[in-house]
Amino acid sequence: MAPVTGDLAAGAGLAGPRFAAARFAIALDGPAGAGKSVLGAALAAEIDATYVDSGIAYRAVTWDALAAGLDLHDDATLAPRAAAMDLDVAPPTCRDGRQFTVTIAGRDVTWDLRSPAVDAAVSRPSALPGVRAAVTEHLRRLAATGRVVMVGRDIGTVVLPEATLKLYVTASAPTRARRRVADLRSRGIDADEAAVLAAILDRDGLDSTRDTAPLRAALDAVTIETDDLTIQREVAIALAALAGRMGLAPPEGTP
Repeated sequence: MAPVTGDLAAGAGLAGPRFAAARFAIALDGPAGAGKSVLGAALAAEIDATYVDSGIAYRAVTWDALAAGLDLHDDATLAPRAAAMDLDVAPPTCRDGRQFTVTIAGRDVTWDLRSPAVDAAVSRPSALPGVRAAVTEHLRRLAATGRVVMVGRDIGTVVLPEATLKLYVTASAPTRARRRVADLRSRGIDADEAAVLAAILDRDGLDSTRDTAPLRAALDAVTIETDDLTIQREVAIALAALAGRMGLAPPEGTP
């Protein structure tokens, strides 16, 4: 499907009462740094849905393995640990820029899971079939609530193939690197843009060529290129697409 890059009229009137009684699952996929997490959280807030970032589960597995000094390629060890992990995702417990609070065995690890060490390592456990199977079952249970916006890399293709709406969010690698550097520096972490760009390109290669659930857009996904879009425009595109999938009329002026 061709990407959506143009402007849309504001999405006012699509949210609120229009979706108040609806049950749906929105699958939102894309490469690292494309802005899918920001869009997912904003969209979920707009339509009063539960926001689930699937990457947090894989980051939790990675963080746990690093903390325990485990081999990140050892599926036989990591898969049962992933299945048994006491992982919880809840609304933000403080105002420090987080979109949710993540705890492992009661410990707040929200920002630990966003560390450069986890960034550099997360693709390895994420590629393991046993780890992916354990995390997938957990994600499907979360989606069973009936009003979910789930963000990841294989949500529309593997985790929720029957999702009401599938979105694929992308941006150029340089744009994604600039965003990642700005995010790290805003939290007091020094970052070199060239190194971040190289890491993003490397991760793109790993994610798109892995044998298990490679990164790709679902055939029926709506693609949104975010390089030149504001978050308000992205939400408007997503709301219009959701209205279309649910048989509702788009707002006046929507292409």
